[in-house]
Amino acid sequence: KGRNKYLRETGSKESVVVNLSARVASMSDNTGGLAWYSYRMSKAALNQGVRTSSHELRRQGTWTIALYPGMTDTDMSQPFQTKMMKEKGLVFPVSFTVGRLLDVVDAMEEEQSGGMYDWAGIAIPY
Repeated sequence: KGRNKYLRETGSKESVVVNLSARVASMSDNTGGLAWYSYRMSKAALNQGVRTSSHELRRQGTWTIALYPGMTDTDMSQPFQTKMMKEKGLVFPVSFTVGRLLDVVDAMEEEQSGGMYDWAGIAIPY
């Protein structure tokens, strides 16, 4: 049913462009007190690129998607991880995150092209 499975089974040359974004780039979800101005703006610009390119690239059989991996245990996220987050299971191992993001891409349908989704496949409004 999903695009990625179709590509594997048919050997099609169609493709999916996947960009890693962040929930803090969502303008409708911008209620927190975190500054991170440059990071938020760069991810918001990335999201605009995903949305805009989806219209053009769809014509050639390419879908685009922005994915938010959640708090993943990487060098980049280490300074922002708290003990409480770890205790509540809110910091994901890299292997878990990668597997979930691949699941989202595998299940992707054409109408999702140009959208932003979290690691569980839930749409995040721009």
